[in-house]
Amino acid sequence: MPLQLPPVILPLVSLPDIEYFYWLFNSREATIEIHETFPRQTCRNRYRIATAGGTLTLSIPVVKPDGNHTQTSAIQIDQSKSWKQIHWRSIESAYNKSPFFLYYRDDFEAVFESASLSLMDFNLKIINLCCKLLKQSPDFKLSETFIKEPVGQFDMRHRIMPKQPITHQYSIMEFEPYTQVFSDRQEFIPNLSVLDLLFNLGPDAGSYLRRLKEEISNF
Repeated sequence: MPLQLPPVILPLVSLPDIEYFYWLFNSREATIEIHETFPRQTCRNRYRIATAGGTLTLSIPVVKPDGNHTQTSAIQIDQSKSWKQIHWRSIESAYNKSPFFLYYRDDFEAVFESASLSLMDFNLKIINLCCKLLKQSPDFKLSETFIKEPVGQFDMRHRIMPKQPITHQYSIMEFEPYTQVFSDRQEFIPNLSVLDLLFNLGPDAGSYLRRLKEEISNF
């Protein structure tokens, strides 16, 4: 049984990476922050997939109703952009030959097609769908107000897909390599969007998360 991690604060992420779900599933308690001032160019509206050319970062265009003071919960998706078609074509091109793309594609395509104006609504639909497909039922809650100074919680809000590498006392040391679509031409790319894990491992994706090796110090 994996060692249970401390209570955690997570950002509200678009198509989260593998580490995000590791924290969500293994923490004693998880709170998803929705009242922070929306930070630009982060995992709140970005995610990474593996393509023939390497890692591709896809970004959901957003609108800030209150300018730079807009909270994440109020961020709207810019419907004037054809982002849904661009993203889905990129995902389809990257994973069409993966073992389980056809198995899961309808579930994810439906969320993309029904994407509402709210980024929070889209992100939560994706997170809940991934939990269902990974056969996990984490007990997480949304923040009621902005958590300025966490007490007894490990703050991952700026450690999930950071702009700059961050080391911290809880570090996942090894992402066990698995066969990716382009493994015949490029090295294993760790910690991508959970899409990569699901499309390549299918029902074994949940087991992969449970096998992740960790190094925890000062705990």
